[in-house]
Amino acid sequence: MKRKSTSAFNYTLLALIGGVFVLGVGVGIAFSSTTNVNAQNVASREFLDRSAPNPEVCVQYGASAMVVESRAYVTLNPFNVYMAQPSMEPGCVVRSNNWSVLERMKAVTSEEVRDCKNRLNTFGFTGDLNNNPRVQCIYQNNSDDNRFLVEPGAGVNKPAPESERF
Repeated sequence: MKRKSTSAFNYTLLALIGGVFVLGVGVGIAFSSTTNVNAQNVASREFLDRSAPNPEVCVQYGASAMVVESRAYVTLNPFNVYMAQPSMEPGCVVRSNNWSVLERMKAVTSEEVRDCKNRLNTFGFTGDLNNNPRVQCIYQNNSDDNRFLVEPGAGVNKPAPESERF
């Protein structure tokens, strides 16, 4: 007789655990489907890809990016440094083997491509490629690495040799 009450208890416990699991999955789906993604909350790569100028070109030939611009004002007498409020806008970094796309769209000239290639850089742009984009030759800086991936207490990272290329 004790055996039946023990097995009934096991089935009840399994049903309770299963119910909690299903409820947890349902709540998780509800939270993830109601996530507020807007200009104030750039929470995913997909949102950044959709916001990039010419998203189909950007994703196919490069990578979407957040472009941060800020100005620094330096006075010498007395010595002070002032920083302007940074502005952010969606942009795109084009892989170096896809520069011909920018040339075909008349966003860069062959001379700009040659100059950028000589400095071992690549191109980035903001704005619509069909309507006066702002294209710049940009340098990839990996010298400081991603500090989000460094474990606390692991020490200071040594700059990469590419930081000497200037």
